[in-house]
Amino acid sequence: MTNYNKDQEYLFIIDNIIKNEEFKKIEDIKHHNTNRLNHSLKVSYYSYKIAKALKLDYKDVAVGGLLHDFYTSKISDCDKITDKIKLFSTKHPKDAVDNSLTYFSLTDKEINIIETHMFPIDYKVPKYAESWIVSFVDKVLSLGEVSQKFGYKFSYILNMYLLFLLNAIK
Repeated sequence: MTNYNKDQEYLFIIDNIIKNEEFKKIEDIKHHNTNRLNHSLKVSYYSYKIAKALKLDYKDVAVGGLLHDFYTSKISDCDKITDKIKLFSTKHPKDAVDNSLTYFSLTDKEINIIETHMFPIDYKVPKYAESWIVSFVDKVLSLGEVSQKFGYKFSYILNMYLLFLLNAIK
């Protein structure tokens, strides 16, 4: 992963979230082929870099991207396949918003970023360019993480595509 921990401005933006004890618990939850914390940091940081290059609201993108999967349920907790599908597609964005609002103050844009990050799998359409960025980056990174089960070539191609996109908009 890109060295987000060397980007002082980014670290300043996410500092209160990263230090939150409840948020830290997502590191223990498996997510794709990584854990929920690592996935969220990647989505947040890549989205932040894209938004900053496009002169958009990169602070809200960093926060919304980091909190997009801040929910406590796990797919393994669901008994029925219909419950797993519902959690995956529509329930977890709402849960992430509710959970985030319990611990943090959020802007309307940050809420929209979190609640629409599953578009087009979920029917909620993003209202802001920043929400579209997080949704797109989440899909690319998720595909890359899931593809690691099938070999690193596909994951490598997706990561190269994302890096190409980042460099193209600079």
